[in-house]
Amino acid sequence: MLNWLKNLGRAAQPNASASKSAILEQLWLDTLLQYPFLARRPVADLQQLRGLVERFLKRKEFTGVNGLVVTDAMAVAIAAQACLPVLHLGLRWYDGFTGIVVHPGPMVAQREVTDHTGVVHRYREVLQGEAMQDGPVTLSWEHVEAAGASAEGGHNLVIHEFVHKIDMRDGEADGCPPLATRRSQSDWHETMQPAYDAFCEKVAMAQRFGAEAPWLDAYGATSPAEFFAVTSEAYFVNRERFTLEFPALTVLFDKFFLVRRT
Repeated sequence: MLNWLKNLGRAAQPNASASKSAILEQLWLDTLLQYPFLARRPVADLQQLRGLVERFLKRKEFTGVNGLVVTDAMAVAIAAQACLPVLHLGLRWYDGFTGIVVHPGPMVAQREVTDHTGVVHRYREVLQGEAMQDGPVTLSWEHVEAAGASAEGGHNLVIHEFVHKIDMRDGEADGCPPLATRRSQSDWHETMQPAYDAFCEKVAMAQRFGAEAPWLDAYGATSPAEFFAVTSEAYFVNRERFTLEFPALTVLFDKFFLVRRT
């Protein structure tokens, strides 16, 4: 068990020393300083986020690989970013898995696909992270740690992978999270599809003809699922710029992410 969680348990006891609480407070403040897009949230949001992070850390299991030791500070940093998308949705949206695997840097995954003729192709893919259906979330600590500096460009690896987990709650990631009604599903697709198509066109023009590259990561043009994850990154870490680029998506995401659900 992480030392932070041990201290959390002691701090909840009547005889817990003041120093234990001070350590928890300092750890939280250090996390906010490292990731300014968190610190800019309203005070009420930060109070709620901190409580959510404490519950998240009790429910999830962190594993470092390739010699990496996941420290208390690392676990809190990952948890704080992971909990941001479910601040109003609730932690149940992360039910169904417990593992979070942290690599020191990018990882290499062995892939195997079969084409339409039945030929099997094997290749290696370099990844910063991965969210597996009914499995763990894998993250590169190098990219998690850099999230504070990369927020200006709308990048956030943790949010990206955990939004995939939200997307996967009703099956394979398809770019549309579980929604309560057919009307809300229709509204989602009617808003997302034109935005995705326009983004793909911008990426194609930049790559093929040297036009200005879009603000967001071109990886978002890979599929609707990746577009949802990439746009969610920017929505949470650089809302002002995101709203300028995707005003309709801001309204759509507000309706989904900011409406409290039981």
